[in-house]
Amino acid sequence: MTTLIKLEIVRALRNKKFMFFSVIYPPVLYLIIAGGADSRPIPGMKLDMGLYYMVSMAAFGAMTAVLLGNSERIAKEREKGWVRQLRLTALPGRGYVAAKMGAAATVSLPSILLVMIVAAAVKGVRLEAWQWVTIAATTWLGSFVFAALGVAIGYMATGDAVRPIAMLFYFGLAFLGGLWMPLTILPEWVQNVAEWFPTHAYAALGTAVEAGGAPHLKDMAILAGYLLVFASGAAWLYRKDTRKT
Repeated sequence: MTTLIKLEIVRALRNKKFMFFSVIYPPVLYLIIAGGADSRPIPGMKLDMGLYYMVSMAAFGAMTAVLLGNSERIAKEREKGWVRQLRLTALPGRGYVAAKMGAAATVSLPSILLVMIVAAAVKGVRLEAWQWVTIAATTWLGSFVFAALGVAIGYMATGDAVRPIAMLFYFGLAFLGGLWMPLTILPEWVQNVAEWFPTHAYAALGTAVEAGGAPHLKDMAILAGYLLVFASGAAWLYRKDTRKT
């Protein structure tokens, strides 16, 4: 499994288009959205735009790598017969799924760190050392939830259909989770619904640390639940795909 993870990482690093959208695109978006924002707190929050969008764009970049990258690669590998060849080896199904999740999450780390570096260098974001480390760690660990979703979509959709399906999940979860705009400026009923989405809990891990506290147990429990659902779904779809072949 370790060999497969290394192979997946090398393949991703060689894909210039993938690297641009997963690593360079998020910090550029951060500069566009938060670059000219003032330092006044966001209504209903203790954070300003620079702090809020640092976490949301880091989360958005990680999602790009693990959700879009995973789903499209798996769907194409199924069509080309690569997955069928792997089944002939001693690698178990759970090992393949775990390798895909681990490789995708590893590649997402540069995107998270680059957004944070840009926030500190350009926007002058200043936090305690423990806050920087905790935000990076929680954002990276939380990306495994969406890596599992990417694997599930890759087995659910064909090569032609995987992109629109993945994009629907990608942008829908990003918007409803508050990655594009603070949910506090939206109607209360939208906030009440959005707090149960994995992207809201994902970003909330970092914003809680930025505000000087610890990640909330509710958000961690929500992410753990979604991870279980997505990983179980990916495993079931893998077994279903195996029976077809």
